Amino acid sequence: MSLRIVVCVKYVPDATGDRHFAEDLTTDRDAVDGLLSELDEYAVEQALQISEAADDAEITVLTVGPEDAKDALRKALSMGADKAVHVEDDALHGTDILGTSLVLAKAIEHVGYDLVVCGMASTDGTAGVVPAILAERLSVPQVTLLSEVKVEDGTVTGRRDGDAASEQLQASLPAVVSVTDQSGEARYPSFKGIMAAKKKPVESLDLSDLGIEAAEVGLAGAWSAVDEANERPARTAGTIVKDEGEGGKQLAAFLAERKFI
Repeated sequence: MSLRIVVCVKYVPDATGDRHFAEDLTTDRDAVDGLLSELDEYAVEQALQISEAADDAEITVLTVGPEDAKDALRKALSMGADKAVHVEDDALHGTDILGTSLVLAKAIEHVGYDLVVCGMASTDGTAGVVPAILAERLSVPQVTLLSEVKVEDGTVTGRRDGDAASEQLQASLPAVVSVTDQSGEARYPSFKGIMAAKKKPVESLDLSDLGIEAAEVGLAGAWSAVDEANERPARTAGTIVKDEGEGGKQLAAFLAERKFI
């Protein structure tokens, strides 16, 4: 039986762009270009390596987002994933972590899965908790923050590296895993892969397809909200210390005044 791998990816604002909040204090995605979250590229890469090591496997990439989120799916497909699922609905605007995890869980159940692979966090929200919440919603084990992952004989195993030690973890499939940016450099899409991605299937779903009420997601259904946001102050000119024999003392005094030392 084919190993069914689902990779959750996110379309995020380019971190190098000038990002702002919209009037409703959600991220203004129209004001900046978007792309596949860099940390999710590692998840796609690990899914591809697992697929290549398996006798028979199929990779589905899944995203929740606006029309432009298809760009993130196409990037993953060009890397080598087999097919994609895009959940798009106007009612999803402003959805928080809990709402997103609900939509992902319903979509994963719709697709069918043995292994769900996620990045360690998104590069915009950086919360890093969606994989754990997703595992809870699916009622399956979670093996998160792995720098190495393998699947064999119905079991997923991996290594989690900490500051003082490394842990070897395992769980029976079906399961949810997340991988870190230390799991291995993500491959670049080849020209052949880019052309092939244009012909790979992308299934579109909305909330009604997943049996989710609009009140469960979006700003109205969010458990968290931004109450206030202010522009970051413009950078001011730094302090220049001219070393005329007392430069070290001046620098030490500057750091001590600001309680850095």
